Amino acid sequence: MPGLIRGVARTAVVAGTATAVSGRVQRRQAEKFASRDQEIAANRAEGYYQGMEQAAGQAPPPPPPAAAAQVDVVAQLKELAELRDQGILTDEEFAAQKAKLLA
Repeated sequence: MPGLIRGVARTAVVAGTATAVSGRVQRRQAEKFASRDQEIAANRAEGYYQGMEQAAGQAPPPPPPAAAAQVDVVAQLKELAELRDQGILTDEEFAAQKAKLLA
């Protein structure tokens, strides 16, 4: 029985020592990486604020000219109708071109 108690005691000492060393290593690593994490967070925040400043300084992009495109379609439809009326285009060709323009 004394051998069994000695083995259990030795195991407890080894386990306790390993736990203490492991805890110390974790604390050192946490301290080491805490400063690095703070630097990374500061750099990200700085980049974010620079991006916001740049975005605020720029004018918003102009809207696409939708009205001009509609006028062109109307004008092209009128031209196609004139060509059809003159006999240059058949009714089928006119319908096909009209479908292309309106699609």
